[in-house]
Amino acid sequence: MSEALARLRAALGGRVDTGAEAVEAARADRSGFRSAGAPLAVVHAESVGDVQSVLRIAHDTGTPVVTRGAGTGLAGGANAGPGEIALSLRRMTRVLEISPDDLLAVVEPGILNADLDAALAPHGLWWAPDPASRAISTVGGNIATGAGGLLCAKYGVVRDAVLALDVVLADGRLIHTGHRSVKGVTGLDLTALLIGSEGTLGVVVGATLKLRRRVASAVCTLTALFPDVRSAAAASAAVTAAGVQPAIMELLDAASVAAISALLRVPDVAAGAAQLTIQTDGPAAAAEAETIARVLRDAGGRVALTADPEEGERLLAFRRAMHPAMETLGTALIEDVSVPRSRMAEMFSEIERVAREHDVVIPTVAHAGDGNLHPNFVFDGAEAPERVWAAADDLFRAALRLGGTLTGEHGVGVLKRRWLADELGDDQWRLQRDIVRVFDPRGILNPGKVFAP
Repeated sequence: MSEALARLRAALGGRVDTGAEAVEAARADRSGFRSAGAPLAVVHAESVGDVQSVLRIAHDTGTPVVTRGAGTGLAGGANAGPGEIALSLRRMTRVLEISPDDLLAVVEPGILNADLDAALAPHGLWWAPDPASRAISTVGGNIATGAGGLLCAKYGVVRDAVLALDVVLADGRLIHTGHRSVKGVTGLDLTALLIGSEGTLGVVVGATLKLRRRVASAVCTLTALFPDVRSAAAASAAVTAAGVQPAIMELLDAASVAAISALLRVPDVAAGAAQLTIQTDGPAAAAEAETIARVLRDAGGRVALTADPEEGERLLAFRRAMHPAMETLGTALIEDVSVPRSRMAEMFSEIERVAREHDVVIPTVAHAGDGNLHPNFVFDGAEAPERVWAAADDLFRAALRLGGTLTGEHGVGVLKRRWLADELGDDQWRLQRDIVRVFDPRGILNPGKVFAP
């Protein structure tokens, strides 16, 4: 038995799990990537003290630590391998405080988005980040990856909805970053730096979240069918140019529509068509929906509009079924690039070119309100063949040429680290590596993730 494992068992007892099922599960997330082998153990932390104990032991023994939430990540960022401790925060689910007067909540990182929403509802409050995986993803995981979601074009991403963090550093010290106040510019903004750092700077053990009030108002939902995906992308850009701000604007290409229709066993009402699903909310929801409908019809769309909330949720459920639908087609490498909204149609043209030239099926969905696209590289078998990686390389470089980025919300993890320096440039890449070393001089926090060895 290693010294680290012996000390973990002495300090944490039954919370240290070396069972085959637990360590095998810790090797993978929903990206399809698996580590080279099972980790040393999974520690099911139940308190801040548990996390501090793990980090102190890991720091003393030089043992790597990979922090995990629900394992729903799509970049391989929380996958633990041989000789590593998988630190699970999934049992840390408490809501420590809800303050309606200050519009904030203090929560532990293991709480699911959906459970947090349910806890806030009786207070007339909600937390805006809305990833498609909200029913199964944790707030801590959202913070670690800088998640976005369907509502972020109007209400912002996770970075816009976090006021403060409690973080255990690599040597076990506990720090508090940020403020309970809405404003605060004291010193460097370490809270923003930690959000999206994918477990490389510290372990988030608590978060003070910025909330919004639930306002009783109409919600209108539109769907629009277009003959091809470029027309749909151009129409979404026209909505933005019209000065209307929908809460949700999602684009599904024809392959995605067909796969979801088959999964849900509903008719594919216009075979070969791309679909926009748009939702407006607030006091001006009805007027904004009518304006959007006119824009979409002028762009050649076949538009349907409903003010019925249940029908609207049914239409959104169609979009949220994208990931399960991809699993029916084969193994899916679910990617995540963003481009300026005005260049989305060009990016879809690039995706079609990449699919054709590399002989790869790439159904694509987009958060059209902010230019964030999710191309899905579909293949047979457990391991992505070389042509898939060649296609991904081609697609990522196309996004960068269009003024975009490698990832809008999923993070870098292991799957995109080889392209990180291409986007950042050598000077910024080295500067970011230096920052990581300040937080983690022994290099034990999620080693090999984000930055290529």
